[in-house]
Amino acid sequence: MGGLVFFSSASGNTARFVERLGLPAQRIGMRMSDPAPVPPGPYLLICPTYADDVGGGAVPKQVIRFLNDARARTLLRGVIAGGNRNFGRFYGHAGDVIAAKCAVPLFYRFELAGTETDVARVRDGIAAFWRDQCSTVP
Repeated sequence: MGGLVFFSSASGNTARFVERLGLPAQRIGMRMSDPAPVPPGPYLLICPTYADDVGGGAVPKQVIRFLNDARARTLLRGVIAGGNRNFGRFYGHAGDVIAAKCAVPLFYRFELAGTETDVARVRDGIAAFWRDQCSTVP
């Protein structure tokens, strides 16, 4: 199975979601001076959304810095977006931005720290995705 990399702000919503998944994951630090994780292989990114009223600033700067590393970007296989429905049409928008810029699929959106249903769906979806990836590799 591939890995998970995530970013979570001080609110901790995304970190709580990832913890409930019960899967190994590397965290992108909150401070720009924190060392970036080094994924050992292909991974999925879990990222919250922070957008203004026109969708700007949706992707946290720390995630942008991480994805600006060519190796990290090359290993990215998909994104799962966190958000708040109060953002309206920009709910989970970081996932849209990352998926488009990195040419990977957006797999799922969850609100705040997610529900038990979100956790189960994402856990099952991650397992199925990596199983399918392994079965298609020559």
